[in-house]
Amino acid sequence: MRVTLKLYASLSDFLPDEAKRTNEWPMDVPDGTTVGDMIKRHQLPARLVHLVLVNGHFIPPAGRDGRALVDDDVLAIWPPVAGG
Repeated sequence: MRVTLKLYASLSDFLPDEAKRTNEWPMDVPDGTTVGDMIKRHQLPARLVHLVLVNGHFIPPAGRDGRALVDDDVLAIWPPVAGG
């Protein structure tokens, strides 16, 4: 199935070079892949995975391993951000 991974701010360093301009990485993943699987597969540090959305809907930390992705899902992840 085809999903799109979007990584923002410092997490964009984990994208391949060709995806860094748009922060989007469309990819094929096996059926049954979960949000947690994607975080692990791309070696995203747990301390940097803060806000996680699938198609604009918040996925809390406790639900990430159980939330299976489906074809055409967009997984967006932001690190903690501080501002002033």
